[in-house]
Amino acid sequence: MADYAVIALGGKQYRVREGETIVVDRVAAEPGESISPKVLAVGGTQGISDGGSVTAEVEEHVLGPKITVFTYRAKKDSKRKMGHRSRLSRVRITGIGG
Repeated sequence: MADYAVIALGGKQYRVREGETIVVDRVAAEPGESISPKVLAVGGTQGISDGGSVTAEVEEHVLGPKITVFTYRAKKDSKRKMGHRSRLSRVRITGIGG
């Protein structure tokens, strides 16, 4: 029985459990669709093994917090204010197979 899995999604690695919800960089799937991320390792009572399978469902697409960046050069009267909001997806892990 697999207790947790390590997956790669959006260029980052996450340690997840079944039923857990994680926020990741935007995935190319519509809300309600099922995805299967790349599985790096599966761990449980029997130890750690590579391989396995993980299924996840995209719950919704959200925007991250607003980030404000202000740069300036002292004594040059040069300043620039920029900002952005990251596009994220909320993903629920529906199953882990060992």
